[in-house]
Amino acid sequence: MSKLVVRAFSISVDGYGAGPNQSLENPLGENGMKLHEWFFDTPTFKAIHGGSGGQMSSDEDFAARSFDNLGAWILGRNMFGPVRGPWPDEDWKGWWGTNPPYHVPVFVLTNYARAPLTMEGGTVFHFVTDGFEAALAKAKEAAQGKDIRVGGGVSTLKQYLKARLIDNLHLAVAPVLLGSGENLFSGIDFAALGYRITERVPTEKAVHLTVVRDD
Repeated sequence: MSKLVVRAFSISVDGYGAGPNQSLENPLGENGMKLHEWFFDTPTFKAIHGGSGGQMSSDEDFAARSFDNLGAWILGRNMFGPVRGPWPDEDWKGWWGTNPPYHVPVFVLTNYARAPLTMEGGTVFHFVTDGFEAALAKAKEAAQGKDIRVGGGVSTLKQYLKARLIDNLHLAVAPVLLGSGENLFSGIDFAALGYRITERVPTEKAVHLTVVRDD
């Protein structure tokens, strides 16, 4: 049975999952790249980008686990690209080049319709205009019993969290203070929603937290 999961989602100590002023030059917002330094030297990250090597560590354990048993992804539109408002054309095909790292169907939440976009490696972007619950229903059908990963951004995670639809989360808390941007914790009472921390693994560049929902 499919689970809705969040994995390898990096946040700052003060709860920000992205910095302010996302742009083509700063896809994660200003200083947002600092949140992901734990990930960059893992074999998983290097393999995604066609490289090799990397350090075997607890960071790698979490990075590798983040891709286990995935049948579909859900992304907010800002995770797909910096374009706002109606699509001016269909030239923008994501941040990742011709072969994105997903290799399964990806459902992008948007207010503006666009035809599905087929990329190399099995990634197909589907643009969903009828809300986050509709995206989840479509992702479940596509996943065929495998898990569905919510990749972000913060506002998309919060929609699913408030509805208690996320089964478990892996948060990588980076030793960084951003001060502004998109904050995961604002307006979210994890305890009241029935979530609890079941695992805590500190490394040099992050503290990895596993958070699960009590049924």
